[in-house]
Amino acid sequence: MTSSMHNKTNPLYKARLVAKGYKQQHGIDYEEVFAPVARLEMIRLIISLAAQNQWKIFQMDVKSAFLNGSLEEEVYVQQPLGYVVKGEENKVLKLKKALYGLKQAPRAWNCRIDRYFQENGFVKCPYEYALYVKVSNGGILIVCLYVDDLIFTGNNPRMFEEFKRAMSNEFEMTDIGLMSYYLGIEVKQMEEGIFISQENYAREVLKRFNMSNCKPVNTPVAGGMKLSKFEEGGSVDATLFRTLVGSLRYLTCTRPDILFGVGLVSRYLEAPTTVHLKAAKRILCYVKGTTDFGLNYFASNDFTLRGFSDSDWAGDIDDRKSTIGCVFYMGDTAFTWSSKKQPIVTLSTCEAEYVALNSCVTHAVWLRNLLKELHVTQEGPTEIYVDNKSSIALAKNPQFHERSKHIDTRYHYVCQCVEDKVVQLIFVKSHDQMADILTKALKFDDFKKLRSCLGVGKSHV
Repeated sequence: MTSSMHNKTNPLYKARLVAKGYKQQHGIDYEEVFAPVARLEMIRLIISLAAQNQWKIFQMDVKSAFLNGSLEEEVYVQQPLGYVVKGEENKVLKLKKALYGLKQAPRAWNCRIDRYFQENGFVKCPYEYALYVKVSNGGILIVCLYVDDLIFTGNNPRMFEEFKRAMSNEFEMTDIGLMSYYLGIEVKQMEEGIFISQENYAREVLKRFNMSNCKPVNTPVAGGMKLSKFEEGGSVDATLFRTLVGSLRYLTCTRPDILFGVGLVSRYLEAPTTVHLKAAKRILCYVKGTTDFGLNYFASNDFTLRGFSDSDWAGDIDDRKSTIGCVFYMGDTAFTWSSKKQPIVTLSTCEAEYVALNSCVTHAVWLRNLLKELHVTQEGPTEIYVDNKSSIALAKNPQFHERSKHIDTRYHYVCQCVEDKVVQLIFVKSHDQMADILTKALKFDDFKKLRSCLGVGKSHV
């Protein structure tokens, strides 16, 4: 039995007949299995765009979606218990359509819905295969697909109604109406903007790990704190620790303020100690005091993409690798962010910032292409703010001198983007570097300021 995720108050329970996909053999019973789904940053971008334009976002669900897919292979299944045909007990069934449980079922469904969209005037985004756009007589309809859940928005109510009617004629649909709960994210839509949060999920996580009555703290990571895999203290249940960190990881969908802390404890999943568990539980203590926090997206005429790139230097005391922080805005609230360890050891702050900048620039190029497909073309280069003048100078004037000649060629991609005027690098002082919150543990005053700059807080819509 499974429960619908659309309504946590009154869940809808249902049962399915499934195939034993675990018995399938590659090359015999199936070939390709990949099926794209929308990235969460893509969904946040759609939410940000809708809020800025004061558009409404609607949601529909395809009932028993996988049963609509056509199979390219011949697949046979046993007759299900209770439905065996008398006198034909030794026979099997040949599937005419895909069935839940088959390894290729998600792909078969995706091919079916993709073909339908493209036959009906939609253009699939080449940079995000789960995004479809239809333009007609000045109207635009944007559809984002996550398996069998669709969200759509745009500027023309007539196109909404035509789309819903056409989908209902082709598939068995559930019209959910205004999007209010999607993939565990609560969505509050008002005229002045959209607020997204995971309050219910945060409370569930606290309850699951017996932290509902913990004492709140004001930062997820103590200022200046560093961890090591060689920390003193006894070992802890690795499965419990991984479950805790994984639960926190999903909370970062709407809470970039805890991303650095979650990334930090994620480095110790293999052999966690009591010190690592204490650090993870501190994040829960912070969440306890901010369960109602989320992201506020407001109506705005500013559709300019802006990015912030930052890095610490040799912050991991075990391998001396640095941490990249990158965040992008369109308006006043962040919609995509990342915090991760660099793949190499850098030899200076300049080099660390330069490697981080390359990661940020590649993301900026993808976002520019994505926005163009959404008919939000960027005029001029995308501004990326960096708090290291040496890395900016290196990107503008790559010189193979003693301090930079060893840097791998792939990290010089940023130079080409600067030369081609795809991006423009702008120096910003460290206390105004929005990505700083993603690279290190900050003191409360600095943390609070940057948290607000990300757009994280209580609902203001």
